[in-house]
This record gives sequence, C-alpha cells and structure tokens, in this order.
Amino acid sequence: MDLRQVAPRYFVSPQIGPEDIPDLVSAGITRILCNRPDDEVPPSHCAEVIRAAAETTGITFAQQPLTMQRIVPEVVAANRALGADTEDVTLAYCTSGTRSCLAWALGQAGRMTVQDILDATRAAGYQFEHLKPMLDHRFTEGS
Repeated sequence: MDLRQVAPRYFVSPQIGPEDIPDLVSAGITRILCNRPDDEVPPSHCAEVIRAAAETTGITFAQQPLTMQRIVPEVVAANRALGADTEDVTLAYCTSGTRSCLAWALGQAGRMTVQDILDATRAAGYQFEHLKPMLDHRFTEGS
C-alpha cells in the first residue's frame, strides 16, 4: 500500500483492496474517499466491496468517481466536502492517486497559497507545476 500524505489529515493512494483495510486502521485512517469509477476495476475491488470492508472496522466510506473530464469546479467542491473538509483522517484513492491528488490541489486553491499546494503535491510525488495558472485563478465554485 502506497499512502502519500498531502495534508495533515489527507492522504492519497493508488487502488486499495479489502485486504488493505487493517493497515489503514493502523495508519489512523477514519474515512476513505473512492475516486475510482467501478468500470475501471474488477468486481473484487469495486467500491461496494471496499465500503463493506471499511465499514466493518468503523471507517467511514464515501464515493465520488472522478475522470479527468469530470474534474470541474462543482465536482472539486463536492470532493472536498467528502474528504478534506471533514474532521476525519481521509484516504482518497484512484488508479495511481493522481486524480485524487489533483482534486485535492484544485480544492485548496484560494484556501492555501499556490506554492504551498504545489509543495504539498510535490512532496507526495505528484508534479502539478503545469496547474499553476489554473491555481492562480483560484479554481473554486463559480470561478
């Protein structure tokens, strides 16, 4: 399992499986946000399988499938509300963690400095410098 911390209470990762849930509990994760559409995974890793495994341990589960075409301000705001804006320690996952990290970064525009966003994503292993113009324009609801 490849947990990458982008904020004190926010992590991203590539696809997880039900077998990873005990390690997530040990890591202090209290919420899982699935950003991966079910049509990208085999039935053994669909959201409902992960949800069932997570909820048996007390981890809250939320789902918002993301595709690059669906990362628009309203979806980013909804994603932030499901993860970063909660009091939980959240793990957002998708295929590689990139979409989850991208949604987090765009959701922080206007809340954090652009440099702090880019530093956090870079420290987690994601290079989003090409997003600087978009972040500078504060990719937020209604912008």
